[in-house]
Amino acid sequence: MAGGGAGDGTRKHCLSAELLVNVTPRETRVAVIENGMLQETFIERANRRGLVGNIYKGRVCRVLPGMQAAFVDIGLERAAFLHASDIVGASQDPADDATPDPADTQHIARPNKQQLTATDQPRPMKCITELVRDGQDVLVQVIKDPLGTKGARLTTHISIPSCYLVYMPGAGTIGVSQRIEEEDERTRLRDLVSDLMRRHTGANQSATTVVDDDALTASLNGDGYIVRTAAESATEELMLADMDFLAKLWASVQERTRSAKAPDMVHEDLPLVVRTLRELTGTEIERTRVDSRETMSTLVDFTERFVPEMVDNIEHYTGDRPIFDLYGVEDEIQKALERKVQLKSGGHLILDQTEAMTTIDVNTGAYVGHRNLEETIFKTNLEATQSIARQLRLRNLGGIIIIDFIDMQSEDHKRQVLRALEKSLDRDHTKTNISDVSALGLVQMTRKRTRESLEHVLCDPCPTCSGRGSIKTADTVCYEIFREILREARQFDTEKLLVIASQEVIDTLVDDESASFAELEAFIGKPITLQVESLYSRENYDVVLM
Repeated sequence: MAGGGAGDGTRKHCLSAELLVNVTPRETRVAVIENGMLQETFIERANRRGLVGNIYKGRVCRVLPGMQAAFVDIGLERAAFLHASDIVGASQDPADDATPDPADTQHIARPNKQQLTATDQPRPMKCITELVRDGQDVLVQVIKDPLGTKGARLTTHISIPSCYLVYMPGAGTIGVSQRIEEEDERTRLRDLVSDLMRRHTGANQSATTVVDDDALTASLNGDGYIVRTAAESATEELMLADMDFLAKLWASVQERTRSAKAPDMVHEDLPLVVRTLRELTGTEIERTRVDSRETMSTLVDFTERFVPEMVDNIEHYTGDRPIFDLYGVEDEIQKALERKVQLKSGGHLILDQTEAMTTIDVNTGAYVGHRNLEETIFKTNLEATQSIARQLRLRNLGGIIIIDFIDMQSEDHKRQVLRALEKSLDRDHTKTNISDVSALGLVQMTRKRTRESLEHVLCDPCPTCSGRGSIKTADTVCYEIFREILREARQFDTEKLLVIASQEVIDTLVDDESASFAELEAFIGKPITLQVESLYSRENYDVVLM
């Protein structure tokens, strides 16, 4: 029941939800349905399993003092990235490293520049060269999957979640999820965990953070726990069972670390289906339907051991229709790959995902409203907030997100739209930060990114346009060919030239540009032959000297 997961923690609100699980030999897909509508999709393929939560014995292959970071070989195609702030002992104040963020997340986030508020001051940090060195072995955990051309992101702050607790070796503190609001319950859970830790055998074992010359260097701090939202009203027996499991799991990780030779994986997270169910513990999952009897058996075994109250909600789907045809899941996934998202009112969104950020443009489209223009704009923007929140989850868009709402004159309307966006994002289990409306009328926000977006999982860049989203017109290519012919004719002495291009470009040369083509042939004083190549795209051509 360890590390990483389908998301970043349990949900902010208990919602009625249903899980649909589609299993094939090479791919597993999980759909989260809320109120009869697809909200999230998780996909795991045999050849590209997610790495978040996996623990590795890695080897530092390069230290970069200028970036306050190091690259670590963990056995992947690309070296992984370890920043100084993600290393135990990085802070000049030891208390900073021992204090967890009591948020309900699998991996306890440390402050970075983006997370600091205006009143916060960055804490002094040791130089990366004081923390690690080239060739050093280090125990690390993946907190972000490789994204695009970037390697995985690592931390030495190991955190292992179960259903009710997040175990943090060496943290030395007890935290309670901020989403448990009742103060009496927070106090009960904190006291319960503290008492169990005192009674629990081996609860004060030290953490293994760095492995140097196969000798373990341990933290002097005791262990720590975060009580997750799902633990609200949990009994002592359930909490103790979680603590027992986590202690045994950590002991096995330590044992494997001692015998492993870097780079090597010492702990792999659970399969996608079990991981997703674990992260949704504590939400009102009315039903989990699985189209694989073997996977259903795995889920039942898991729930019987850790969350017995969920066993009766799991069933084997034997319907004639494919399980993802229920609630139109397949159609919704296809729509999530398109740029344009229609709103019920007639307006629409345009979403563009780039390397640096995602932009969302809100348009009124065919919606003209029944009152004045300002009211039409306000209603469209309000409707767009719900759609934007859903698309962020469905497409798993992360990083910097810029929303261009339709310009509003009323300050009250701006506040209401922002509140509506925040309320819609309350259902999102992934951490988000939203700014006020800027002077340009833009809303800037961030959404934590730990895995590839839906588009990056399912699609490759277009081979024709190389991901640009547009290709040159046939006329543009013709004029490029003319310039290339002039260049070749002046530079080389040849009897004739051969132009090889796509059917569309050749047709344009023969028809629309026939006069220009004849003038060029006469100008260079050499015959030019045209040849169609069916395998060429519109932008591909060759000018061959004969």
